[in-house]
Amino acid sequence: MPGGLSDAAPDEMALLVADVFEAAGALRRLGERTAQTEGLTQARWQVLSVISEEALTVPQAARRLGVSRQNVQRVANDLVELGHASYTDNPDHRGSPLLALTPGGRNVLAKVTERAAERHRTLVRALPEREIAAARGFLRRLLTELDRQEHGKEGKR
Repeated sequence: MPGGLSDAAPDEMALLVADVFEAAGALRRLGERTAQTEGLTQARWQVLSVISEEALTVPQAARRLGVSRQNVQRVANDLVELGHASYTDNPDHRGSPLLALTPGGRNVLAKVTERAAERHRTLVRALPEREIAAARGFLRRLLTELDRQEHGKEGKR
């Protein structure tokens, strides 16, 4: 076998991909339930989180989240309407205001982040820490290889 691969290796990889997608779906559902405890959606939580360090334009927030500008614009408008965020003047670009957290937004973000930490602590009690670290290490290596193949160079992770 080339590279020491067994005939079952491609099947195992396909099963791993299916498991990762299933886990991602379960984690998204958990994230939605967590966000709902504070009256948010997961998308709103993610936008609040990405602007928590510094005010960003909608396009900047979208790039950091890896989603479309239009999607972030809708969520940003919702957050402003809810009083969790506000648009402020952008000294670098008059036509692209900065999206910033309000004190209420900072408060709701802190609450949902703590709720997520509680849920993570519950998961950690059920799963050995060394296995979590090993799984994370493997996933980081997988992401590096995927980046390398996608971009034809060494990954950035």
